[in-house]
Amino acid sequence: MAERSLRLDRRTAPAVDAPRARRAARRSGHAAKAAHAPRGVVSGGLLQAAAALIWIPQAALIAFSIGRLADGAGASDIVPAAAGLALLGLIRALLDGAGARLAFRAARDQLSELRARAVAALAARSPLDTGRMASGAAASALAEQAEAVVPYLSRFFPARLRMGLVPLAILAVILPFAWVPVLLLAMAAPLIPLFMALVGWRAKAASEEQMAEVGGMNAFLLDRLRGLSTIRALDAVDLTARRLRANADGVRARTMAVLRIAFLSSAVLELFSALGVAMVAVYVGFHLLGALGFGAWGARLSLGEGLFILMLAPAFFEPLRDFSAAWHDRAAGRAAFEALEALAGEGLPLPGARFAAPEGSADDPHGALGVRIQNVALVHAGRDAPILSGLDLHVRAGERVALLGPSGVGKTSLLAAIAGLAPAVGDIVIGGTRLSDSTAPALRRRMGFVGQSPHMFAGTLAGNILLGRTGFGPPELDAAIEGAALPPGTPAHAAVGEGGVGFSGGEVRRIALARAAIDPGVGLILADEPTAHLDAETAGAVTEALLSFAEGRTLIVATHDPALAARMDRVIRLGETP
Repeated sequence: MAERSLRLDRRTAPAVDAPRARRAARRSGHAAKAAHAPRGVVSGGLLQAAAALIWIPQAALIAFSIGRLADGAGASDIVPAAAGLALLGLIRALLDGAGARLAFRAARDQLSELRARAVAALAARSPLDTGRMASGAAASALAEQAEAVVPYLSRFFPARLRMGLVPLAILAVILPFAWVPVLLLAMAAPLIPLFMALVGWRAKAASEEQMAEVGGMNAFLLDRLRGLSTIRALDAVDLTARRLRANADGVRARTMAVLRIAFLSSAVLELFSALGVAMVAVYVGFHLLGALGFGAWGARLSLGEGLFILMLAPAFFEPLRDFSAAWHDRAAGRAAFEALEALAGEGLPLPGARFAAPEGSADDPHGALGVRIQNVALVHAGRDAPILSGLDLHVRAGERVALLGPSGVGKTSLLAAIAGLAPAVGDIVIGGTRLSDSTAPALRRRMGFVGQSPHMFAGTLAGNILLGRTGFGPPELDAAIEGAALPPGTPAHAAVGEGGVGFSGGEVRRIALARAAIDPGVGLILADEPTAHLDAETAGAVTEALLSFAEGRTLIVATHDPALAARMDRVIRLGETP
């Protein structure tokens, strides 16, 4: 077995730091933004505003019909007005329904687009990116918090549009009859958005805190589910239950704080709208009684005109009431937008993730892949400073190589760079094809990667080996299970618990090896510490499974295990100088 030392030259290291610095600068300048209303939401809001404005002619028909009846007209005289009222009511219902449906569909489309963009951004980020949001928090943001976008767009934006159009139209209609009601309504209206804005600032902060609490609880729960067997082994079930109960109480407290603020904003609106309507009613009543003779442009209002103004006064505040009801939707929606924008932000890129039709392939689609590394510089996933630079390495096709070195020297980062999971500066050639953004997806299909902590999903043994891949029949699956050296008679449909519950740590490692090597097209296997934290007997079994799966393939292993390294064709020691 040949052994060599690899010299690491750090003098050229700063070159790899520039892309990271540029990404950090872009992230710092990218603030979370609330979306502008889509065209469909605006169109739906205009239809709903038109429906609200139809109440003006309806109120006129009702008020002046009552005035005619008071003047001695018969019931037959107001039949045309009643028919017109019914027709306008039908038109109003149709417009309001059409506007609501249009706004809702546009909001759902916008949410789908935001979710797709966030998922695409997550998929385009390297799994080694330490800035990635925790999976529980990301799932909460995409599945639960994101739903707040729909009422924000479909309710808040149309309500804001109606608030800007309908009250002004009502004031314009009342003004030719009397100027005092217009003055009273105009004085009461600005106080509502002013106090609602003051309440809204706190509502937004409370909503963000509540969403953060929900995301934290989901992340905590997912993490504990993954480690359920360890929790039971350490007899920490009661402690975990108390922590989960404390998190749930935190979510409850945050949710109640948001609801209290929502009720406060409604109380503010109802108070000022009631005062506004009451002042208009007092003026109209005393004016009709003759106690107040001013404010009607030199003439006394008739009964029909007075009723018309009184019927429009509550309608003046109705858009403000709808806006208040949707105010909480605004706070929750803006927080959801910011969460989705954070998910869609840039991070450590996965090379080739944005290429739908990857170019390039290895020389032999079914043979072992050689690896040649020339003048490569690497950055550790958890640091900004480079740890490897000027790196040259050649692994022949079919060769089995062990990477040895102290922790933190860059063994995992080197495997990630070869696998195309993290960017690197320099040339990495795999099977005669240079690794780049355009070739990385095709080359990754020819590789099998086994990380330090392979995750098992709740399901079957076959499902955990195939991971949704097609084209593998029972013979390939049985061969993979046999190569994993699982207990005799273990069926492909054997149940696997979340995190590998039901299987030992060594068996989980061997299942992960079978997962990486089941595809006969895999020509390069990369394994990161496959025998770590295992006893000697189990580590030996994992080693035998690894060598069995690597037959006819190239194998590169990062390890601290001297027994595993001794079984390799060559050992490369990182971090040493000649």
